[in-house]
Amino acid sequence: MIKRTVLLLFVLLLGQVSLMAQKDYALLPKPQQMEVKGGNFLLNQVKLNTPVLEAEWKALVAELGGRVNDKATQTIEVKLVPSIEGAELNQDEAYRLAVTGKGITVEATTETGAYWAMQTLRQLAVKKGGQSLVKNCRIVDWPAFKMRGFMQDVGRSYISMDELKREIDMLSRYKINIFHWHLTENQAWRLQSKIFPMLNDAENMTRMPGKYYTLEEAKELVEYCKKRQVLLIPEIDMPGHSAAFVRTFRHDMQSPEGMKILKLLVDEVCETFDVPYLHIGTDEVGFSNPTFVPEMVAYIRAKGKKVISWNPGWKYKPGEIDLVQMWSFNGKVTPGIPHIDSRFHYTNHFDTFADVVALYDSRVYDRPKQDADVVGAIIALWHDRLLSQEANMLLENNFYPSMLALAERLWMGGGSQYFDGEGTMMWNENTETYKAFADFEKRMLWHKEHNLKGYPMGYVKQTNVKWNIVDAFPNGGDMAKVFPPEQELKDKYEYEGKEYGVKQAIGAGIYFRHVWGGLPTSIPTAYKDPKENHTAYAYTWVYSPKNQEVGLWAETQNYSRSEKDLPPKQGTWDYRGSRLWINDEEVMPPTWTATHSVKRNEIALGNENCVARPPLKVQLKKGWNKVFWKLPVGKFRTEEVRLVKWMFTTVFVTLDGQKAVDGLIYSPDKKR
Repeated sequence: MIKRTVLLLFVLLLGQVSLMAQKDYALLPKPQQMEVKGGNFLLNQVKLNTPVLEAEWKALVAELGGRVNDKATQTIEVKLVPSIEGAELNQDEAYRLAVTGKGITVEATTETGAYWAMQTLRQLAVKKGGQSLVKNCRIVDWPAFKMRGFMQDVGRSYISMDELKREIDMLSRYKINIFHWHLTENQAWRLQSKIFPMLNDAENMTRMPGKYYTLEEAKELVEYCKKRQVLLIPEIDMPGHSAAFVRTFRHDMQSPEGMKILKLLVDEVCETFDVPYLHIGTDEVGFSNPTFVPEMVAYIRAKGKKVISWNPGWKYKPGEIDLVQMWSFNGKVTPGIPHIDSRFHYTNHFDTFADVVALYDSRVYDRPKQDADVVGAIIALWHDRLLSQEANMLLENNFYPSMLALAERLWMGGGSQYFDGEGTMMWNENTETYKAFADFEKRMLWHKEHNLKGYPMGYVKQTNVKWNIVDAFPNGGDMAKVFPPEQELKDKYEYEGKEYGVKQAIGAGIYFRHVWGGLPTSIPTAYKDPKENHTAYAYTWVYSPKNQEVGLWAETQNYSRSEKDLPPKQGTWDYRGSRLWINDEEVMPPTWTATHSVKRNEIALGNENCVARPPLKVQLKKGWNKVFWKLPVGKFRTEEVRLVKWMFTTVFVTLDGQKAVDGLIYSPDKKR
């Protein structure tokens, strides 16, 4: 009986150790320094000793299956110390975490550092049989950038308080510490005014009329953020993006009358928000009053608030503004002013797959860590185009994959290049950038399955999806023109006296030309110099271990939430004549749910984006399956689609769209 018991314990221990190894791999963001030691801490009954966050620590112990007992021999001890030795930056967020068989020790200089240690511990813990194991380890950790955040544009599209709290709650677990709340827009003024209640009247809103946040809700959200170590930054956009203001008062903000009203509103905002910053916009507007911005900055500073402004926008000299947020490629750092980088961080233009690669690889304004001029980055979700479902605002903006990529990059620092350096491409499995992203992807997908289950997250594994990309053929504007790859797959082609090569690329989403391809510095893609009026071909072979019906995510234009683009015509993938074949049988596109022919932002997107519709059902035979795309392009800007994304997305998923299909091998060379 004793031998049997010992054997069972041994088997159980092996299972626990294996589980621990898997869980260690899933830490996100990765700690700066981590040393794993032998043995585990079993979180059962513990004595808790902490000067900060006592309620939160007790809740975590209970969540992990333990119980606080003052007489317990094992301990969780939290200490506030003058400094964390080894932490290179941001001592106020740094922490030291030590786990042994006898207990857990956390050292931090502030409550914030202790809170981040708590989030790491939550990820380290592996629950087994109602209790949790934590591998013995030593971690010294700190963020490379002090401002790590996301912005929600609720001025255009109202997002419920419950949803905002859900986002804040989850992202704080990944050490995101900024929530930028864009409250006012042309469509609506979403913050209640008790001084001017007519500002919130439905008749003065052009989208989601009557939807706004009360001052009490705003105060509540500030406190909700504080408890999660998140700084809420409210934005009242001025003097541009202010049509809702003008509709209400019949005065431009820059007029004397408008400024008087605006100052009263600022008084109300400053009194409501117990936060250090107020964002004032100043973007995309002509300045008719040269004193407007300096006067408003001075007015807000006199109320004890620091001021943030967009760039491009008003041009400041050092000392004239507290923080600048760069929003386009034309945004440039002015030495002597701290900046936030949001230049290539607009998820409303992102592809589901390719842009996550670029975002993860990207340095922040080409800095490996913060300095006096660049302090972090914010991902922005602009909701110019109406989406009828709240969940789709996140799903189609690829919110969580993008945020997790940014969470790790901003915490760890580094990155191989800026967004426009190597761009969106994964070329070679042997590169360090590929290996780093593959590691991140594995950990992210673990979190999708365990911690983010039920959250809108349209992403599956793509680091195993390999393609052959054929050099593009000139089509002279004829999208239907046939070229040699349609007759035979080869390593190279001769056509009209010119040689066309084939190269391999990796990913479920491949750009031939990025949406930002027309910028002075464009985003590199599969083609070094993409040209109009060309036809691309992409193909691979997919090995299936059995005959099976699977789901297919496929698209040739990821529709932006900032554009008025028309949906494709029924029976077509796009306006370019793209075609897809599996085993030489053509795959027809889905039935498009949107059929409008008038371009308006207030006409909601339908099922144009592949993650926003049920996957197409297709058959894979046992063995190798040929997947072949023909992808012509005419002009890069058309009447139907303003910013043509010459691209394709293809990956086989489960019929419910939750996971990649297990056991498939994507190999253009048929290599298993």
